[in-house]
Amino acid sequence: MRHGRRMTAAFIAAALAAGTLSLTGCHGAKITGKFEVPAELDTKRERTVTFWAKNDTNKAQTDVYNQAIRDFEALYPSIHVRMKLYTDYGRIYNDVITNIPTGTTPDVCITYPDHIATYLTGTNVVVPLDELMEDPSYGLGGSDLLFDGAKKDEIIRAFLNECRLDGACYALPFMRSTEACYVNQTYVEKLGFTLPETLTWDFIWKVSEAAMEKNRDGTYKVNGQKVMIPFIYKSTDNMMIQMLRQKEAGYSTDEGKVELFNGTTEDLLMRIGKYAKSGVFSTFKVSGYPANFLNAGQCIFAVDSTAGSTWMGSGAPLMDIASDKVVRFQTAVRSVPQYDPDKPQMISQGPSICLFNHSDPQDVLAGWLFAQFLLTDKVQIAYAKTEGYVPVTEGARASRAYQTYLKEAGQDGKEHYAVKMEATKLLLEHTDDTFTTPVFNGSASLRDAAGQTIEEVTKAARRRTKISRSFVKSVFGKVKKLDHLDQIRETDEREEKQDLGPMPAASKALLCTLAAVWMLLIGFWIAERHRTRRVGK
Repeated sequence: MRHGRRMTAAFIAAALAAGTLSLTGCHGAKITGKFEVPAELDTKRERTVTFWAKNDTNKAQTDVYNQAIRDFEALYPSIHVRMKLYTDYGRIYNDVITNIPTGTTPDVCITYPDHIATYLTGTNVVVPLDELMEDPSYGLGGSDLLFDGAKKDEIIRAFLNECRLDGACYALPFMRSTEACYVNQTYVEKLGFTLPETLTWDFIWKVSEAAMEKNRDGTYKVNGQKVMIPFIYKSTDNMMIQMLRQKEAGYSTDEGKVELFNGTTEDLLMRIGKYAKSGVFSTFKVSGYPANFLNAGQCIFAVDSTAGSTWMGSGAPLMDIASDKVVRFQTAVRSVPQYDPDKPQMISQGPSICLFNHSDPQDVLAGWLFAQFLLTDKVQIAYAKTEGYVPVTEGARASRAYQTYLKEAGQDGKEHYAVKMEATKLLLEHTDDTFTTPVFNGSASLRDAAGQTIEEVTKAARRRTKISRSFVKSVFGKVKKLDHLDQIRETDEREEKQDLGPMPAASKALLCTLAAVWMLLIGFWIAERHRTRRVGK
């Protein structure tokens, strides 16, 4: 009898253990853990670090990457870096998502925190960097580094904080930029206005409406051409996010609660629809690249990243239009339009560096060393010079080389192109006025949705659709569905419940397994009671 009881107890313990272990496979579980830093770098075996980065057609940026790779490989001959360039960050994001199931992600990747939040839904996909950063040998400023690496306290705190998700650091900031409004000051003054130091939304709309006046032959008075779109915005997601921030209206909470679809957003879209309908306003997706219109004298206010400054202005070193289409004008650089010029709010953006996990910790360590190398002063300054980016370390900013670069603004039309230098200084002077949006799984979709609301209203207005409040609400519904935000059922301000849809197959299987285990336990308990009674008789 004792043997039977021991067997039953053993079975129950095993069954409970199986049930408990099965819980760890629950759908949607996220296991990150800590990375164990190797005691030393294995230099006896050659290994390759795959590096995915973004580049448009700015060859100078490719040259910076290639030089950094050569310099790094000279220091670490056993580590080879293989770079793959993409035309935009969206393509990098899509390829990473595709490669996660097959375990073929890169070792080092230039990406955005919003994207990393989605990568983290996988198990141990992205390397948490806290242990690596603090390691005395190979951490930030570590004793065994073969280069003068940036120390943790040298990385601008606000930028490093942008890389923290769920209480851990999953990236290093690489470069930072913000948005700027590139202005045809010549046309502003021709229309009878004086350009203020800080643009307001009212000023933008007023000047833009004045620019719509035409001659008898149908050309616009301000430029003598048949085309004029006074105000073009490139990234409408940033446009909506900044408008809401400036109005202290909801966008999302740190916990991931969606607040975008509110009354303030509705009011903003109604006004944007009005100006889109009159031809005053358009977007990059609807009409084309703002710089092309600006440089052709067909736009007065073009909003784009400071990282796009070398494309802006009639003397821009990079340009997509023919030289005979360029109109000469004075270019001014201002912060994005504000509702309260005394309290400017500008979005902080720019790429970060993340590492992907692999079975061999030595591969991760090799990738980590290269990621740190991208934060050295030489690389930071060289890359910042290619566009209106600013370095992410205090060391690079304070260096003699960078300070000399800033002082030489306007000395030539390439590296020291005046518009680019003004865009750079704009961010340097307004770093404390920048903000970031909460990062969580789904924040990338929410960002897309913010821009899509403006795109939908703008397209509809240009088709002469009446922009009513009921129409705006229909846009909300469409955008929620397109970006899968309809999975969140909004209730009142105190509570928001999630509609997760059909239960995943893995979860169903888990529940069936647990039910079967408990049925077996009950069966054995009944059998044991029956056997005990028979023995007792």
